[in-house]
Amino acid sequence: MALDHLDDYFPDWKEREALAEAMIPMIGQLYRKNIVTYLFGRALYNKSVTDIMSTHRFVRQTAQNELSEFETYPMLKAVAELDCGPAHFDLGQLTVKHMNLCEYGEDPPTVEDYAREQCAHVLGRHVKPLAKPQDVVLYGFGRIGRLLARLLIEKTGSGDQLRLRAVVLRPAAQNDLEKRALLLRHDSVHGDFSGTIRIDRENNCLIVNGNVVRFIYATNPAEVDYEQHGIENVLVIDTTGVWRNETGLGQHLEAKGVDRVIVTAPSKGEVPNIVSGINSHTLSTDQKIISAGSCTTNAIVPILKVMDNKYRIEYGHMETVHAYTPDQNLTDNYHKKDRRGRGAPLNLVITETGASKAVASFLPHLKGRLTGNAIRVPLPNVSLAILNLTIQSETTKDEVTRYLRDVSLFSTLQRQIDYTQESEVVSSDFIGNRHACIVDGQATIVADDGKHVQIYAWYDNEFGYCCQVIRVVQKWAGIQYPLVPVDIEEMGFG
Repeated sequence: MALDHLDDYFPDWKEREALAEAMIPMIGQLYRKNIVTYLFGRALYNKSVTDIMSTHRFVRQTAQNELSEFETYPMLKAVAELDCGPAHFDLGQLTVKHMNLCEYGEDPPTVEDYAREQCAHVLGRHVKPLAKPQDVVLYGFGRIGRLLARLLIEKTGSGDQLRLRAVVLRPAAQNDLEKRALLLRHDSVHGDFSGTIRIDRENNCLIVNGNVVRFIYATNPAEVDYEQHGIENVLVIDTTGVWRNETGLGQHLEAKGVDRVIVTAPSKGEVPNIVSGINSHTLSTDQKIISAGSCTTNAIVPILKVMDNKYRIEYGHMETVHAYTPDQNLTDNYHKKDRRGRGAPLNLVITETGASKAVASFLPHLKGRLTGNAIRVPLPNVSLAILNLTIQSETTKDEVTRYLRDVSLFSTLQRQIDYTQESEVVSSDFIGNRHACIVDGQATIVADDGKHVQIYAWYDNEFGYCCQVIRVVQKWAGIQYPLVPVDIEEMGFG
């Protein structure tokens, strides 16, 4: 390669950097109007210049197209200049569709005309996502509770959607509020909170990015009176996992001001498990108690669904290599469950998982055809599901990886299934990934007979799972956004 050609890289990067920088105020302006900007399902709001550039680079490598800031900037500018109402706007899909028209169409429209045409259904449609903001309370403030708090605060937007109003905890020491603030601010796995946290000791509140979050202390769910704090029609997210059946979770409904409750753990009894993107469309305001399932169920069900749609699964085995959890002991000590008493940071621990059985509630015809087990490993976060599947239709590695890549980019499950083709990725690379799972294309194995497939799917069992929980809560609260472009996409599995 000639040296003069190599000299072109830096000026090109600086031009793209300038475009990405110019995108930030437009993306922020749209976000304040409840217009959320994505690039093939990857959020662009609240991102830095290099984050936006990295997202473009990821899409170029994965989708194998020439999409760059040079193409997306004019489209973003055209949309930002329109009088659009609330929407989920996929800048990547909209730009690529226009690029295809320009390449293959006889008389392609301008960027401005195409943007106006694709946004026609939201022009002047200034309808709030909810008629009234939905009050949300976190019952418990551990690993999952604090990450949910971060997400709820991040997604406040114009304040017309979900509002975190309170956290409920067991009675604690006088300096509890300070300790909770520090744990919210600093996280050894996920890094520091991006924003401001102020302690209001007099009112027992944390002011988080301007959001007033009350801290209420109670010994059981039924005794809390939310109405005395001005909190009504509450949607409680129980992050403790202490109660998982209708009777236990029903205690929340006895509290003044509570309307509904969701638990961040697999349910027992008749409480339905809901996985965003899979059966969240069945949610009804008539339902009062639901479960968001487990992190592993959320990771494997989307992949099993799309694989079953195309290839028909006959049977399979799921092994999850799972990060240790607070349920385990740090050093050897008594535990009511087998093996979990042994030191979590020191051992591989074989334990059971109910995820393979839970699949039957989403894909009933696979009942009894899937087995599963789990190995807890000495890592604080990010797990790996290994799906060993026997399928009816023959395939090849190239075909199945291309199919899963396309699902991650173009289907209605693009928020649930991510895809990577990188050969050097390891678990820590997926900390903070917002998808339910990430298919490792390089690790995929297909036997010579074409009917035995092994898929490796990473998942952030903390943050990725919390993103799924929030998606379910948004759906249950009635938050719905029109899509731009409308046809995201022909491969829908919702």
